[in-house]
Amino acid sequence: MPTASQDPATDVEVVVHPGKQELSDAIAARLVTAVVDAQARRGVAHLCLTGGSLGSEIWRSVAALPARHAVDWSRVELWWGDERYLPAGDPDRNDVQNDDAGLASLPLGPAHIHRVPGPDASESAEASATAYGESMRASGAGAFDVMMLGVGPDGHVASLFPGHPAQQTTDAIAIAVHDSPKPPPDRVSLTFEALRRSREVWFVVAGADKAEAVANGTSGAGPDVSSAAQVTGEERTLWLLDAEAAERL
Repeated sequence: MPTASQDPATDVEVVVHPGKQELSDAIAARLVTAVVDAQARRGVAHLCLTGGSLGSEIWRSVAALPARHAVDWSRVELWWGDERYLPAGDPDRNDVQNDDAGLASLPLGPAHIHRVPGPDASESAEASATAYGESMRASGAGAFDVMMLGVGPDGHVASLFPGHPAQQTTDAIAIAVHDSPKPPPDRVSLTFEALRRSREVWFVVAGADKAEAVANGTSGAGPDVSSAAQVTGEERTLWLLDAEAAERL
């Protein structure tokens, strides 16, 4: 059974599931419910997705969930919190990994899937970031209904790495990131300001190698230690964890 708690000091909720598969399946069920609720209230649901093994596994769980049929997928707009600056179709791109895991099996409208342009479609990572930001402005989203974020062992979210010059960029929706500590070196990422423009922020984390980053993120550590701790939802901030990721809480 999952366990849940709330830290009044940081106003975050923590839900712990026994293992990674249970976590993925639970997030999928939670996501379908959130989308149905958002569509009932606002007509269209805006989701911001994450990469990584768990970020993709969630879509495998969604694709296997009978309740997915309750969603009007034609009224879902998809975005990504960051993307590796690689050509469309490259297997190392977050969107490709999500597609392969099950996202592509859902009846989504292609025009509603907002992919970050790669070097095959833009002259630079800076141009890609500008184009991505303009797409968000044009969408009229207002705020993401759900922002899903993975957390690296170093505490990074999206491609905002603690101590990296790009981390504290302001007055922009998306930015180019160069010399990333994690390959590939060139990326496009939403900024903290854009990530926070979310009704709900869900940190989705599995594995013992993330336990320290989870402890720092949930305790509100500073930006030099944790990028995750700098992002909260406008209405709700959830940490959805497996037992290994939660072992230092």
